[in-house]
Amino acid sequence: MDLGLQDRVYLVTGATRGLGFATARELVAEGARVVVTGRTGQAAAEAAERLGGNASGVAADNADPDAAERLVAAAHDRHGRLDGVLISVGGPPPGSFESTTDEQWRSAFESVFLGAVRLARTAAGRLAEGGVIGFVLSGSVHEPIAGLTISNGLRPGLAGFAKSLANELGPRGIRVVGLLPGRIATDRIRELDALADDPEAARERSSAGIPLRRYGTPEEFGRAAAFLLSPAASYVTGVMLPVDGGARHGF
Repeated sequence: MDLGLQDRVYLVTGATRGLGFATARELVAEGARVVVTGRTGQAAAEAAERLGGNASGVAADNADPDAAERLVAAAHDRHGRLDGVLISVGGPPPGSFESTTDEQWRSAFESVFLGAVRLARTAAGRLAEGGVIGFVLSGSVHEPIAGLTISNGLRPGLAGFAKSLANELGPRGIRVVGLLPGRIATDRIRELDALADDPEAARERSSAGIPLRRYGTPEEFGRAAAFLLSPAASYVTGVMLPVDGGARHGF
């Protein structure tokens, strides 16, 4: 199936590793040109080098108020156009409501929520008909995840923003989609499993609750994301797609 990604230009944040990198890799494999971001210039450059000649790297922190304008401008300066963005940021720190500090809430809000809103708003002003804005969210949009209080608080709100944005941008032919990863075998999930007394047992318990009985791979997530961001999904908008092996209990 031709996803129609040849020579299209995408901006993917938080793409030096994990789900962002996996998505960027699939986009490049399908012929797209990608600008990837990381916290440092070195990390972004190394990720772009691993992705090959159709990728370039830019240092950016989603919490930086100036980052959105700078990133969108970078895509236009380098490629003369922008067809879509995937907004992916690292997960906020784990913790209960008792152990989570005000500063942790503020920091996570700036990067996870407000930074994503800024970038979506800025990209929307530069995207033409057929453009797309994607958000990497979490299964916590639908069901709270034990030990991830900040994520449980912020992700559903961002999903609500994404749905509102889909309604507002739809008349302009711009799509908005969300992806809800479950237990995907990334560094982030390994770090969360490592918090348990017995990490291997924790992974086995988590796998047992997934109908496919295993964790997903970053490549599986990346393929789903690349499809949603592509013209092949041109009539899909306003959806929150679980990529979780069937772990979500609802329809």
